[in-house]
Amino acid sequence: MRSRLLRLLCASAAFLLLVALSGCSEHVAAPEPIRAVRVWTVADGTITESQEYAAELLPQAESRLGFRVGGKVVRRTVQVGQHVKAGQLLAQLDAMDYRLAADASKAQVASAQANLDLASAEFKRYTGLREQNFISAAELERREANYKAALFQLQQTQAQAASQGNQTGYTSLIADVSGVVTAVDMELGQVVGAATPVVRVAQDGPRDAVFAVPEDKVGAIQIGMSADVRVWASGAVLAGVVREIAPSADPVTRTFTVKVALKGADVPALGTTVSVLPRRMGSASKEGIKLPTSALYGSGEKSAVWVLDGATMTVKKTAVTLGEVQGNEVLITSGVKVGDQVITAGVHVLTDGQKVAVYQPKDPAAASVTKK
Repeated sequence: MRSRLLRLLCASAAFLLLVALSGCSEHVAAPEPIRAVRVWTVADGTITESQEYAAELLPQAESRLGFRVGGKVVRRTVQVGQHVKAGQLLAQLDAMDYRLAADASKAQVASAQANLDLASAEFKRYTGLREQNFISAAELERREANYKAALFQLQQTQAQAASQGNQTGYTSLIADVSGVVTAVDMELGQVVGAATPVVRVAQDGPRDAVFAVPEDKVGAIQIGMSADVRVWASGAVLAGVVREIAPSADPVTRTFTVKVALKGADVPALGTTVSVLPRRMGSASKEGIKLPTSALYGSGEKSAVWVLDGATMTVKKTAVTLGEVQGNEVLITSGVKVGDQVITAGVHVLTDGQKVAVYQPKDPAAASVTKK
């Protein structure tokens, strides 16, 4: 009897232990934390669309100068940014070979002159003999032909000597206009070829504000249109007029180059960064619902926002249609209405129907911005 009771108690204890162990193995799922989000109350807004373009100040005319003969550079007298005057020496080539060639041409001229003097004397003497009938007419014609050949030979050598003298002069690169040196593409000891541009000079005179315009905007710009040119550094506004529009688009950027001529004598330095606002284009204001771009959530080829249901404190994904974008703001043409509360932070980690809480910053000023 005792052994049976003992076995019963052991079985009861084992059963209770098994129940306890099975209860410990059960996993109780933790409740999903409520995510804090920032909200934006939808209101009407205005975005100003301004057709203002960044531009650079460039000369209307730029000379690309190069030697008319080839040779080794032995002297360079200018640097980038230096102002030069017309007739000023910019660079010099080694002219030794050209001088030797010029001396040879002078010697040929002297030889041709001696031949001409001899032929002239013979022709004069044979002319007298012919007058006395001591020689035939054919003999006199041969002497005359010799004289003319010597004369033409002299003229040829004189022309060659003049050309060779010019070649010597071409070893000096002279500025043909006054202006500012914008580039120097040579070094001492470098051998350059004939007609290779080695110095660029921005000519003194009118300046252009040059900028690029997209294909869909170039039609609104016309030659002769007035424009305001604002200097980025000082904020000064200069008057200008559109003087040139590229006839074709750049093959890479698909933009058109536009040049605006500046008026007045007080023009900033070359390369100054400016902005150009064609007056006829001006700026246009568009009314609508305005949201920060951080509220947008990509969904395939469409955009959406998360709208907060204040009663249940859950979020719902709502597709929207975008309008103009300016900086960090975008106009919404459809999808939300005035008074809706839109999530502006953490939009990429939310799910439809998820419970959220409105983030309450400690700084009162920041809180007013969040609830705007």
